Amino acid sequence: MAFGKSCLVLVLACVALLGGCGEQRKALRLLEPEQRFDREIAAELVEVFKNNSTYRIELVPLPDRFETALDALEDGYADLALVSNAQPYREGITTVMPFYPTVLHILHLKDRPADSVASLLRGATVNAGPVGSASRQLLLGIIDTIDIEASDVTFVDNPETLPDVNVVYVPISPERLRALLGQEGVAGKYEFLSFGSPKDVGSGGDIDRTLLLNPRVSSFIIPMGIYGDLPEEPVLTLAVDKLLVARPGVDSAAVHDLISEILRLQPALAAKYPYLFQDLSAEFDPSGSTFVLHPGAQAFIKRDEPTLYERYSGVAEVLVTLVIGLISGGYAVIQIYNRRRKNRIDGFYRDVMAIRDSINERSSAAEKAVAVERVRDLQNKAFDMLMREKLAADESFRIFVTLSNDIVAQLN
Repeated sequence: MAFGKSCLVLVLACVALLGGCGEQRKALRLLEPEQRFDREIAAELVEVFKNNSTYRIELVPLPDRFETALDALEDGYADLALVSNAQPYREGITTVMPFYPTVLHILHLKDRPADSVASLLRGATVNAGPVGSASRQLLLGIIDTIDIEASDVTFVDNPETLPDVNVVYVPISPERLRALLGQEGVAGKYEFLSFGSPKDVGSGGDIDRTLLLNPRVSSFIIPMGIYGDLPEEPVLTLAVDKLLVARPGVDSAAVHDLISEILRLQPALAAKYPYLFQDLSAEFDPSGSTFVLHPGAQAFIKRDEPTLYERYSGVAEVLVTLVIGLISGGYAVIQIYNRRRKNRIDGFYRDVMAIRDSINERSSAAEKAVAVERVRDLQNKAFDMLMREKLAADESFRIFVTLSNDIVAQLN
């Protein structure tokens, strides 16, 4: 009985412990982005969650052993990453949600002919970021759609003199681009390239061809004067969403709740970055994503709340395993306990039979009296062990009592 109560207390304690663990989700690990501005946004996201949510996001650096953030994500080093929607498709990556738009800013020297994108880029020195960067990839995608070759463009990563063309692929951030344009001798020498007039969208011209051949890209209009005196006219350019992506092994309920929390915390994010998060919405089109949609994101879009089991499936599985283990272990312990008690009663059988066999017809009355006394001692010892639960009050004990009483009767 005492052992059964102990098992019950242990099971209840484990249930309470696991239940408490279920209320505190582990932190989701977000890879630290390479670009400085993206790092600032990621750090702000971590801080907003820390101050306003019971959920946690942990920012982790990208180790040198991984070439890209997507490599680290596929390896399971992290749970989340911020990547451009212009990245090539990868089977092991899933989309959580579009996070904010990044906009293509093309600035060229004012004395550079800019009748078209082709005439601007042909023979130009272009600073479009390092090889593999989102800005260079996007520009190369544009080059593929116009009448020039990539070899017609000279890319310079760290120009000693002002390049003919600067390609900046960043979110709308007046403060940062104004700081860039405010450098001595820069603001007065550059102007924005526009892919046409805002009314050209949908007219079947160059901008529509570019959008058709680059389905992950959307049109974007940079308003006049947003960067101080620039641009002087509205600029028609391109934008690509920055996606929050996850490895497929991240729990669906965790992703569902993460999206819900980000939308709930939108005012806190928009307080520092109003240009980025003012349009953050629960209504997003999954068909526009480079990567497949995470099951948790799909459930959110369909307004399919995780069931109680799905939300705490990990805890439930551990609990079931633990209970089964406790039951199996408890059964084994009980078997061992009963076996020990059976071995003890078997010892009493041997002792009482030895006493009986030590008496024969030639034994004196005194010897028989001593034998009876020894049997009585064995009985007293057995009843004492029975009261201390070292022997079981079962059929084996009843046989011992009957046997010992019969031997006493024979010897008297």
